Amino acid sequence: MNLTDLNNLQQEAVTSDSQRLLVLAGAGSGKTKTLLQKLIYLIEEKGISPSSILAITFTKNATNEMIDRLIISADKSGKYEKQLSDKEKNNIDKNKERYIQQKKYKWIDGLTIKTFHGFCYNILRNYGVNEFDNKFKIIGDERPDEDDELTKNTAPEATFDVMHKILIEQCEDVDYLLKLKRYLLDYIIDKIHLREFSSKYIAKDGKYFTTLNGTRVSSKSEQFIADWFYRHGIQFEYEPRLNIKDFYFNPDFYIPDANLYIEHVSDKSYSMKNKEEQFKKGNLLFVKTFDGMTKDSAQINYTLDKIIKNRLPANLHKTTSINFKEEFNGYHENIKDFIRLIIRVTDMIKVENINIDTVLENAGQDQHERVRNFYELAIPIVKGYNCYCTNKSYLDFNDLISRSISLFQNQDDIANKYKNKFQYILVDEFQDVNNLQVELIKLLLTKNTQLFCVGDDWQSIYGFRGSNVSYIVEFENHFKDARTIKLNLNYRSTQNIVGASNEVIRHNKFKIDKDVQAAKKSEHKIVVYSGNTEEDNIQFCIDKVKELLDEGINNDEILFLYRRNKMFSPYTYKFKNKNIPIQGKTIHASKGLEAKVVFIIGLTEGSGGFPDIWLEDRIFQVIKKANHDLLMEEERRLFYVAITRAKDKLFLITEKGNESSFLKEIPETFTVRTTTAIKSVIDKVIICTNCYSQLEKLHQYCPYCGQKVEEQTL
Repeated sequence: MNLTDLNNLQQEAVTSDSQRLLVLAGAGSGKTKTLLQKLIYLIEEKGISPSSILAITFTKNATNEMIDRLIISADKSGKYEKQLSDKEKNNIDKNKERYIQQKKYKWIDGLTIKTFHGFCYNILRNYGVNEFDNKFKIIGDERPDEDDELTKNTAPEATFDVMHKILIEQCEDVDYLLKLKRYLLDYIIDKIHLREFSSKYIAKDGKYFTTLNGTRVSSKSEQFIADWFYRHGIQFEYEPRLNIKDFYFNPDFYIPDANLYIEHVSDKSYSMKNKEEQFKKGNLLFVKTFDGMTKDSAQINYTLDKIIKNRLPANLHKTTSINFKEEFNGYHENIKDFIRLIIRVTDMIKVENINIDTVLENAGQDQHERVRNFYELAIPIVKGYNCYCTNKSYLDFNDLISRSISLFQNQDDIANKYKNKFQYILVDEFQDVNNLQVELIKLLLTKNTQLFCVGDDWQSIYGFRGSNVSYIVEFENHFKDARTIKLNLNYRSTQNIVGASNEVIRHNKFKIDKDVQAAKKSEHKIVVYSGNTEEDNIQFCIDKVKELLDEGINNDEILFLYRRNKMFSPYTYKFKNKNIPIQGKTIHASKGLEAKVVFIIGLTEGSGGFPDIWLEDRIFQVIKKANHDLLMEEERRLFYVAITRAKDKLFLITEKGNESSFLKEIPETFTVRTTTAIKSVIDKVIICTNCYSQLEKLHQYCPYCGQKVEEQTL
């Protein structure tokens, strides 16, 4: 094998015998190349058996790309590389050819190159009988790639469907059903917890709360009373219009079957004196309840029971038939949102490897009723889901890893089999690992295993999925006697793009310092364009794309990037009208891609812009605390990833007066800033140079002093 194609640091990484090695590979520094050369070096130069090598990736695409590049390195004819670039071949044909070629080269076929999930799938299929039924099926709302072996054994049900089924079963308990409905009405529909923070949740009629039968009422205590009526099957009217003798007024509740009026008194109520006189004059039955009673559910239940039930006809049904279908008719989308929230929480619990009862205990101590209520409702569903999956022999993607961990922890013979088998473990994209994945890696290691991890802490952008950047930033704390090699030469981007990206990431505190340099030189600076409106920005991009296409740049070498999909919608519409074909991706989806020309749009400040920081719902904080500063750092890493996709030209699109704070972090030496001129609000004024009188545009001579007009403007 010839190492001369590698630079000195890449060579050092490839040939290193360090037992725990982190290769910090800056953007465009040849990360994948270095990892592949390490594989080839171990086999060709060190004589290591391919069966002793495990390479772990995060996606099936990354696995395929790694195998493709190994086949290309072995295929002297060059035919396979041509087949891969053949646009007429579909993925199914390419997958078949990859399989054939992989089998052809025994040293490639002998390697274990898997995603984390694919690796654990095989462990449990082959050796997991003591841990789980090894005839399990994979359950999830996202299906694996079509060519993935996991696809062959997917469950007939999706996660959402199972959760929905369990929720309906749980609602056979009437108390649970009514608590769920109350939660939906208060926090998903009425959003009473947001009322003090946003004017859009202020009700003009003062009716903030929805009762179980859909009536809007003014206070939480009135809601409690109305719900009590509903649960006991008692018909009521809320604030009926009544004129007994002297004036109209609205008692809080009227119970027709008991011919009873109830006035609920709070510190916000008006004086009851005049109303009480009217009830007496009309000889109408009327009682008062008080706000303080609803603070003690036992007291208000006793009070309502005492004052109402004895006044009802003996033959009146005292209970009502309540079922899921009727109670949630019209609320199906809200139920879906609630289930999606539970699925997210379930994933977090598994990734963070926290005991479910501990989560419930922590939630029960939260100061907010909404959070406490959510987990009271959610945890039975989570437990029911886990039991259901066990009963049906289903595993989801997180289960694949956690069950493999449990297998290794409980079955020494199986753990030792894998420890002895894999003497070399290579992990790609190490900045994206989560707690479960690191725990699995550690269980595979012995003092003789060589661990070779490649990644870039500056490109860690999946914290929202559970990845933990501290594993790469503090690698030497997690893996004893570790060594780090930094690849700091960027072969992809020009010096202005690399320089700008370095300056942006420099503002992050939680990182490993690197001095990344550009191998490419170019006279092109980064263009920062500030339109007055979004229409200006779209037109600028249309004009630039046309110029680039006229210059001979292929459409697939032009890439539009954005923080969120909705940012690109107006661009897509205009581009179609102008018959402009272009690539558009979220920045997260662009990871690992590159293009000659990149446009980053939506670089505005505040909500919906970039950075787009929001501290997620407090519900999630019960499982994993969020830190605003760290979230901002991840946003900045996301911007870094976007910038470093560009090879030659980079356009940053913003709006005048609302520029993203990230743009201010790029020194002007790397940029050319352009904008749409703002029309002057002051009209042109012509002044006589002799007598200084204001003149009209048509005047050739001053009518006041006769001087020939020379144009002077103010």
